[in-house]
Amino acid sequence: QVHLVQSGGGLVQSGGSLRLSCVVVGGMNNIRAMVWYRQGPGQQRRTTVSRIAIEGATEYEDSVQGRFIISRDDNTVYLQMNNMKPEATAVYYCPIDRLIDDSPKHNYDCWGQGTKVTVSS
Repeated sequence: QVHLVQSGGGLVQSGGSLRLSCVVVGGMNNIRAMVWYRQGPGQQRRTTVSRIAIEGATEYEDSVQGRFIISRDDNTVYLQMNNMKPEATAVYYCPIDRLIDDSPKHNYDCWGQGTKVTVSS
């Protein structure tokens, strides 16, 4: 049974840096990408922050482009967050996007437990 274990996060001042980690336990079979989402205070939806495909291609949400860096080392995905702003305050989640039956549809069937990040102004 695959599960994800997150670490990192905490409190940082505006302009500071944090690194989040997410370990995939139980194998990397059929995983085509690993993703970071976040859900801000009072927000009902989680929004995509960054995505890294297994072959290495990366994507970023516009507001974090140039400041956040996603990377992967075997079964661990990282999110290095630099020059952080108060609007980055959120709970961060790392789901895996699993390939099922060659469907192009995203399939986020496994999520990490969430990591709280607070950026003070």
